[in-house]
Amino acid sequence: MPIVDSYPYKVREIENVFIPMRDGAQLAARIWLPEKAESRPLPAIVEYIPYRKRDITRGRDASNHAYLAGHGYVCLRVDMRGSGDSDGVITDEYTQQEQEDGVDAIAWIARQSWCDGNVGMMGISWGGFNSLQVAAKQPPELRAIISLCSSDDLYADNMHYMGGCLLGDNLSEATVMFAFNTLPPDPQIVGDRWRDMWFDRMEGSGLWLEPWLENQRRNAYWSTSSVCEYYADVKCPVYAIGGWADGFTNTVLRLMQHLEVPRKGLIGPWGHKYPHQGLPGPAIGFLQEAVRWWDYWLKGQDNGIMEEPMLRAWQQDSVPPDTSYEERPGRWIGESGWPSQNVEAKRYPLGPYTIALGEGHGDAHRKQRESQRDKSLALQSPLSVGLFAGKWCSYAATPDLPGDQREEDGGALVFSSRELEEPLDIFGVASLDLELSADKPQGMIAVRLSDVAPDGKATRVTYGLLNLTHRDSDAHPEPLVPHQRYRIKVPLNGIAQRFPAGHQIRVSVSTSYWPLAWLPPEPVQVDIYPDTCSLTLPVRTPGDEDARLPAFEAPEEAPALAVTMIAPSEHNWLLHRDLAGKESVLEVVNDQGHFVIDDTGTEVRRSTREWYSTVNDDFTSARGETYTERVFKRDDWNVEVYTRTVLSCTEEHFHVHAQLDAYEDDYRVFSKNWKNVIPRDHL
Repeated sequence: MPIVDSYPYKVREIENVFIPMRDGAQLAARIWLPEKAESRPLPAIVEYIPYRKRDITRGRDASNHAYLAGHGYVCLRVDMRGSGDSDGVITDEYTQQEQEDGVDAIAWIARQSWCDGNVGMMGISWGGFNSLQVAAKQPPELRAIISLCSSDDLYADNMHYMGGCLLGDNLSEATVMFAFNTLPPDPQIVGDRWRDMWFDRMEGSGLWLEPWLENQRRNAYWSTSSVCEYYADVKCPVYAIGGWADGFTNTVLRLMQHLEVPRKGLIGPWGHKYPHQGLPGPAIGFLQEAVRWWDYWLKGQDNGIMEEPMLRAWQQDSVPPDTSYEERPGRWIGESGWPSQNVEAKRYPLGPYTIALGEGHGDAHRKQRESQRDKSLALQSPLSVGLFAGKWCSYAATPDLPGDQREEDGGALVFSSRELEEPLDIFGVASLDLELSADKPQGMIAVRLSDVAPDGKATRVTYGLLNLTHRDSDAHPEPLVPHQRYRIKVPLNGIAQRFPAGHQIRVSVSTSYWPLAWLPPEPVQVDIYPDTCSLTLPVRTPGDEDARLPAFEAPEEAPALAVTMIAPSEHNWLLHRDLAGKESVLEVVNDQGHFVIDDTGTEVRRSTREWYSTVNDDFTSARGETYTERVFKRDDWNVEVYTRTVLSCTEEHFHVHAQLDAYEDDYRVFSKNWKNVIPRDHL
């Protein structure tokens, strides 16, 4: 990637300032200040997250904010209350306190002598979430936002639940925050009070896995901060960005449909990454695109960005299945609005193991389907279905994308089309309508849409989950009546894909998808009546907007943070199968390595491991375990924090056990255990 170290504006970095909140607490911020702003104020851009500006995100911050500052913006990276070097204790994600602090920070920024009163907000993941949430608070100084890899729906389209099913990423994300929330501030920033602040965090932050597990249905816990509940409250322009390999694939489409403000959407092939560092590629010049957005909305420069199509997406071509793509071939497509007039929802009937693409809609076929209406296909999937599913939210830093779907299809019902005579393009949300019955009051359905090449290799295109007790409502789930027939719809994650001629379209249905989703309380047999079922695809005809898309510039960023490596990072997924003991264990290795930040002299070591296991076909043997190590060392500072979390279950309950141990100068100074039993609520 080209590194740019010469900019229109000369930039001075301010390592830390404290921003006062209305209650007297202070938030720590690092500032990149164009020197001209000290005599002629400029607009400001703020990123507001809990991931430690002083060390953990220091490298990313330097690459992004120094670049934007060099193009004439005062950039601030603010640690949220209870994180990094800020005051307080953080007790949950996306709280009203967090949003009010964001409003206060924006007001303070706008009042500074170097700011002209215009503020933008930008962030990926958490920073994308709270950019939307703070925008809905309508701070008058906030003129526009860029929200990347985020969600407007904290319950139904986040790391916690999907289709009413508990996601494995619920435990994974809780582990991430367990590790972050128990870390100390840096003594060089906060002084002698660092140790008291550290102990307050370890004692008071809590185990976030517990409330996330206790709220298993849609309720006020989730909806209060879900922007989908109050789209009209967002009054400033929004640029929403996502990636097809990311977990947040649907937000951009919903925001384009429901927001009433000037808006743009961009969806690339990427995982959970900024697009200029995007994997799978191609990466784009995101920072240049951000400058265009900010120039238009914060400086009033009519550069044509809002005359381009509202929504741009990377339409992916067919590729062989792989768990770590470097590139996804395809093309950029554009839409002037969403929903698009170029996209038509086309319904394709299923038959026994078949998908009828365009044929068989006549009277003879209809009579044949009616004659087979009561014929069913039985399905009871083994627990191995899902071991090759990849991660709900891919970071593209590990082999965490789905592998060859033939590994999964042996435990699923498979419906395949004939070979396509011509290419078929889709863009949007597909769905599967099923008629089924079950022999138990609870169960789940996982649906995968795959592209099957002539050699038989199957690449997952998209997928969806449904907890069958949530078939009518996420807020009011109801058990199934055993053996009663139900009609259900399973929406799949949004996608833009071209199925080439000679390939087949495949739909695979299973009753388990472990460990991407937690298992039902007991085995369930589902009977599917295929001749009353159908697949709906969002079929797209190329539009005029495609030809009017300007090319993105090549990726650029500011010079990388100078570090001295001690040990490299390691990322892997390992599948262990004990054929004698009938145990399967998926091990996820996410070791961020060991290095020294040269300009602060801080030595950092960060590692996480996860294990997801089952034994034979025992649904109550499902178990997730995570372990984290975080180490910070300097001549004046030596701290280590270790966490361990175990989630297991019975048919009626989830069992949570967690441990926290902290060390200073090799002596254990804090230890705490959590043990809780949480009832399963139609899950």
